[in-house]
Amino acid sequence: MKPKAIFNWSSGKDSALALYKIVKENKFDITTLLTSINKDYQRISMHGVPVSLLEKQAESLGFPLIKMELPKEPSMEEYQQIMSETMSKIKSYGITYAIFGDIFLEDLRKYREDQLKTIGMKAVFPLWKRNTSELINEFLDLGFKTIITCVNETYLDESFAGRIIDNDLIKDLPKNVDPCGENGEFHTFTFDGPIFKNPIKFEIGDNVKKTYPKPKSGDNQDDGEYVFWFCDLVQK
Repeated sequence: MKPKAIFNWSSGKDSALALYKIVKENKFDITTLLTSINKDYQRISMHGVPVSLLEKQAESLGFPLIKMELPKEPSMEEYQQIMSETMSKIKSYGITYAIFGDIFLEDLRKYREDQLKTIGMKAVFPLWKRNTSELINEFLDLGFKTIITCVNETYLDESFAGRIIDNDLIKDLPKNVDPCGENGEFHTFTFDGPIFKNPIKFEIGDNVKKTYPKPKSGDNQDDGEYVFWFCDLVQK
């Protein structure tokens, strides 16, 4: 009997490729997808994608969906409490593994592993330490289709929000931007590919600018703000 696992689904390309690989390996029984959403806006955290499109994804992928609702700007303590309660409930269903699409952020991996260890679960990272240029090319070669829904203005300007990722876009990325956006440069919504029963239909709406205060450090009480551009996707 295969061990039961939950898949941490962001709606983006790394999640899609990681899920593709996990399904192909057939070593785990994927019981459900887990996605963090903003409770106030009913959108996927950081990706800005409406919950209605997330639900269409889960339906097309053929998996049940758990939506972990977070407050608008949760503190680390609030986030950890909600995550701990959610994962403890998931563990009670006999699920012992959690699968992630992370690639090379060591601190994030350690955080995930440490948090899961406290409740007796283990983390799995199908894409870990893979070359990100090779990963994005593999993603496209497999026939996946994805659109950039959020860009961090520190790395990319507004014009990248709402663009479909293809070879031309990859060539347009500045040299300091990871081709998979692993450092938070951009986030995506994957709407078609080999693991989908049917494409997700949507229309591209307006770009929306949002700012978030940077964490205060030391004696400096005004560290500025982060600027993000979100491309609004509207379900057809």
